[in-house]
This record gives sequence, C-alpha cells and structure tokens, in this order.
Amino acid sequence: MHSPPGRDAHDPRPAPLPAPAHAAPGRYYAAAMQTSLPALKDRESIPARVDELVRMAEGTLAGYEPFHDVRLFVFPEFAHCAPLYPSLKELLARTAVRPEDFTAPYERFCRANGVFVQTGSFIEHDPRYPGVAFNASLLVGPGGVLTKYRKVNPWLPWEVHSSPCDVPGYAEPLFPVADTEIGRLGCAICYDWLFPEPLRRMALDGAEVLIRVSAYMDPWGAQPPMDWWTLFNRARAAENTAYVVAANQAAQLPDYPPFSWPGGSMVVDFDGRILAQAEPGPFTKVVVAPIDIGTLRAERERRRGHDLRGHLRLGAYR
Repeated sequence: MHSPPGRDAHDPRPAPLPAPAHAAPGRYYAAAMQTSLPALKDRESIPARVDELVRMAEGTLAGYEPFHDVRLFVFPEFAHCAPLYPSLKELLARTAVRPEDFTAPYERFCRANGVFVQTGSFIEHDPRYPGVAFNASLLVGPGGVLTKYRKVNPWLPWEVHSSPCDVPGYAEPLFPVADTEIGRLGCAICYDWLFPEPLRRMALDGAEVLIRVSAYMDPWGAQPPMDWWTLFNRARAAENTAYVVAANQAAQLPDYPPFSWPGGSMVVDFDGRILAQAEPGPFTKVVVAPIDIGTLRAERERRRGHDLRGHLRLGAYR
C-alpha cells in the first residue's frame, strides 16, 4: 500500500501490510463455474454432486489447457445442498453435514493439477456448536483445505441458518484470507457482498482476489434496471483494488423453487472492469478470464490516488 510523504504515527489510515509469503505468480486464469442443476434435498445426494462438479472442473482444465493455465475454480452457493426447508430443525435433520467429509475429490483434483477450488457452499453442522447450521464454503488447494468461510449475513428472513456472529462464544476468524502461490484469496457468500464491510475487511488483511460464491436470484440480476449482481461485483472490485471472481447459480424455477436464478457469472479486474461474463439465463457455463497478481501489486504500490484502501481513514468511523 502506498505511503505518501509525511505519514506519521497519528495517521488514521491502515498500516502497510507485511510482504506476501509468496512471490507474485505469473499471469494465470480463473474460472467461474456457473451451474444450472436441480437442488439437492438430502445429504445422501452430496457425494454424487461433488463428483459431478469435479468432472466439470477437470473438463475445464483439459479444454482450456492449449490456451490458458486455469489455476482457480469457483463454484456457486448451494452447489451441494440448498436451504429448501423452512425450519432449522429440518435443515439439521436432512441436509446439514460436516463439509470436510466431502472434500476428498476436490483435494485429489487440486493436488494432481496444482490448482485451487473454492467449493460451492454446504449447509454445515459443526458438533462444537449444537443446534446451529452454517452456510459454509471451503478453499481447497494442493495441500488440502486452506480456509472455511461461514456466511456472516444470511439472507433474512428466508435463510434460517445462523451467522457465526450470533453464536455465543464463537471465536474463529470471520473473514479468513489465504496467502497462496496464486495470490491472497478471500471469499464471502452472496448477500455478504451487499455490505461493503466484509470485503473491505479482507482487503485490509491483504486479499487480492475476492471470491463470490453466490445464489443471487431474479430480479436482482445481471440485466438493467435491477442489475445489482453486476453493480456490486464491480463496486467491490474498484473500492478494494482487487480482482473479483463471482460464480452465480443459474438454475430454473422448477429446479430451485421458489426462485429463478439469473447466472451472469463474471470476473472483474481491480479497476472494476468486467473481463468476462456469462449472458443471463439458466445455463451451465464456464467463464474464464486472466488474473495478474504482479500487476495488481504494482498498482497498489505505485498509486497515490484511487487506491481507496490507502486513503481510508478508520479513525473517522465508528
């Protein structure tokens, strides 16, 4: 982060971050893996769905190999199980799982190919928090599971799973950032992105690629006049000087009642420019675009203007 002349101990802006653990990678590609699949209604169906998603990633890797080295794969929210039940009791009884029990296929894929996968979300039950269900997504790399993100802002009143903020005694990091060989990666889920604070928190902790795992429904989609999906993805990229890789559900109404899902998965650069985007509609699509962490770091370092993290005056806000 650029430090203008004259900065002193009383400057209310965030302090510069330590150097990343990894050198900036060369230019690589990220894939937003948009799906249009029926919602799973029980945990017994999850292993087959995981295998299906891994096959989709394997096909993408092989298909793009002559052109792009795809290193990051992002799947949508509810890719494994959806909160189709109106009560927490039913969620826990029928769909909630320990996500780590289902990540082995992702781990094998990442280890064999030197890639990273942000899983679609799981309805999670952690025995340490009895009677609680989370909406969780895991970042998996060649060495296994790196981080777990639990949705901080459930879409009230429809989503009945919990925010970790509401769990007494919860002390785990709310906004983890993984320092990896493809850059510093942070993830937040769907409705979290309508709030600037979760993504700003990750950016202040060094996140360079902000990942959106989403099931963002119509009419707040990728088309005017209510194209909130596109609006917020671009805004979060620009205000944090970070890449955004956003995978959205694209299921039809009969597959994921009571909503239809507009898709529009996309990759955005650190100035808010759309690098690639799927057209709206109920399509299983793969959206691939370049990520250049070296250029991002150089721009964050050299800019004296329009790197909003560097000008943020934390002392001015409660």
